[in-house]
Amino acid sequence: MSTMRIKIAEHMVMSKRTSPHVTTIHRVDMTKVAKMRERHKDQFQASYGFSLTYLPFVVRASVVALRQFPLLNASLDGNNIVYHNEVNIGIAVALENGLIVPVIRAADEKNVPGLQRSIVDLAARARSRQLKPDEVVGGTFSITNFGSFGSLVGTPVINQPQVAIMGVGTVDKTPVVIDDAIAIRSICHLSLSFDHRLIDGALADQFMSKAKQVLEGWSEEVL
Repeated sequence: MSTMRIKIAEHMVMSKRTSPHVTTIHRVDMTKVAKMRERHKDQFQASYGFSLTYLPFVVRASVVALRQFPLLNASLDGNNIVYHNEVNIGIAVALENGLIVPVIRAADEKNVPGLQRSIVDLAARARSRQLKPDEVVGGTFSITNFGSFGSLVGTPVINQPQVAIMGVGTVDKTPVVIDDAIAIRSICHLSLSFDHRLIDGALADQFMSKAKQVLEGWSEEVL
C-alpha cells in the first residue's frame, strides 16, 4: 500500500471505531435545477471558463440546511459539543491512487458560481498535487459526489472529527407519479451518514428535508 492508501485506511477505520454510523436516504426532484442548468450552461461556460455541474447546487442547499440545523455543522470533543461559526465544506476528490478532501472555506458566503469555481479549482489542484496543507483541514461538513461515476446511492464514511457527510447520487430522468399521473422528472438520491452519538434520525431527516426543499423549489439565479 502507498503512504496515501495507508493514511486513508487508518482514517476510515478510526472513523468507524469512533462514530456509530447511520445513513438516511432521500429522493430529490432536481427538475428545476436541471432546467436552470440546461438553460444557462452554455452562457455559464462562456462567462466563467468552466462547466456548471449539479454539485454546487447541492452544496448551496446543504449550507442553507446547516445554518438551520447547526448541530450537523458541529463536532465532538469528549462529551462536549463544539459548534462552528464557519461553514467549511469538504469536497471529496478522487485521485488516481486514493482520495482527498479539500475544503471550501466560508461556503455559506458563496453563490453557485463561486462554489463551482472553488470546486473546479480545488479538484484541479488536488489532482496536480498543488494543494496547500491548510486547504485539506478545518472542514465542518463533507460532501462526496459518487454520482459522477454513475452510482445511484451510497453510504459514505464520516470524515472525522465531523459528525455527518452527504453523498450525492447521479441525476437520472425517471418516471414518477405526480397527482396520479406519470411524469418524467430529473431524480437524484441524497444520502446522509451521521454520527448517532450526537445526531438522531429525526434531526438528520429534518436537515435532509430542508436541503431537499431548497433543491426542489430552486429559484436562485446562477448568472
